[in-house]
Amino acid sequence: MAAPSGVRTCEDFAEFQELLRVMRTIDDRIVHELNTTLPTASFAGKVDANQTCKELYQSLREAHASRDKIIKSCIAQTSNVVKTLREEREKAQDDVALLKQLRQEQTKLKLMQSELNVEEVVNDRSWKVHQGFEVSSSGHVHGCLSLGAQAPISC
Repeated sequence: MAAPSGVRTCEDFAEFQELLRVMRTIDDRIVHELNTTLPTASFAGKVDANQTCKELYQSLREAHASRDKIIKSCIAQTSNVVKTLREEREKAQDDVALLKQLRQEQTKLKLMQSELNVEEVVNDRSWKVHQGFEVSSSGHVHGCLSLGAQAPISC
């Protein structure tokens, strides 16, 4: 899924999480994708398994990069909001509403930062599943080749 460039995604944490959930669909369905796109022995000659693996690999790379970009962008944006609110708070220490807004933004920032850890786990899981598939020279699917690898990679 292409990432929207809107700033609104970062303002509303629920919207941010929903966007990531939708964007993680490829990772959630990786086993299904491999099982439905890679040929069994009887269809090995009709489908280029190496090409299919490379395409799935590229899709995963793009999805991971896109999510990483969104998460880091929202963290940077929210960090700037927190910084600005802190500066305002220094000037108006009696403003309770400002303090409340600052605390909300700080909490949102921590939650967004925790999404980087979630993303790492999701990505690692997907790569392990993808690399667990290897294509032999006879075209039989045992798993996928990782781009740039000299030999098939298995878990």
